[in-house]
Amino acid sequence: MTRSPTPPRHTARKRFGQHFLHDRGVIGRIVDAIDPKRPEPLIEIGPGLGALTRPLLERVGTLEVIELDRDVIPLLEEHCAGVGRLIVHTGDVLKLDFAALAAGRTVRVCGNLPYNISTLLLFHLLESGAPIADMTFMLQKEVVMRMVATPGSKAYGRLGVMLAAYGRSERLFDVGPGAFRPPPKVDSSIVRIVPHGTPPFAVDDPQRFAAVVAAAFGQRRKTLRNSLEGLVTDAGFSTTGIDPTRRAETLWPSEFAALAATPRPL
Repeated sequence: MTRSPTPPRHTARKRFGQHFLHDRGVIGRIVDAIDPKRPEPLIEIGPGLGALTRPLLERVGTLEVIELDRDVIPLLEEHCAGVGRLIVHTGDVLKLDFAALAAGRTVRVCGNLPYNISTLLLFHLLESGAPIADMTFMLQKEVVMRMVATPGSKAYGRLGVMLAAYGRSERLFDVGPGAFRPPPKVDSSIVRIVPHGTPPFAVDDPQRFAAVVAAAFGQRRKTLRNSLEGLVTDAGFSTTGIDPTRRAETLWPSEFAALAATPRPL
């Protein structure tokens, strides 16, 4: 494989949360972590100027990308010209129907996500119903720590619990601000999310599960009896064997699922 040329320069736009990767060593490490193979359908979110796009395209031959900033698309296409088939979807990824985009295929998803929408985007993907084999993203390190946190840690919260019901999240490695132009004010991490083949616990009503988790962590200093008032009855706590004087950060994701499976209060 020939060495990829340097991506074109472009003034990053704050409103799009743009920070363009330029460190070749980091780029190579990320591409190796994604490990794309033909003919797996691969979708990149936020390709920007194509620092990851070109080496990914070199490996898979056909690559779909989703980009909001119309001004970078000609630069992206020029940077990737002659390498393979680049399919560009222009628009807001938060409004995109991923299930329709997948069109029955099991897809892989990757990208250097805009940090200002990263959590919203993760939930958007989880709720899309699209068949996804795995997701490998660059995110703010603080967000990744929340994704992989376990009960009892300060970082443990709603995001980690919701992701645990969907798949396994693994923090791969960290990336410093100097790998970007302009450098962000935070450290970044690469994280891989692999959907469960067989879920470790059942979530019969995803909306109720989400409501219980959100309410519990929305008032995390309160006991479960108080934070889940109107959502879980005393009988529900008794049935599950979960002490209502506990607080949200002490529960495992499976325990939230058990509470969500109890009858709703009348």
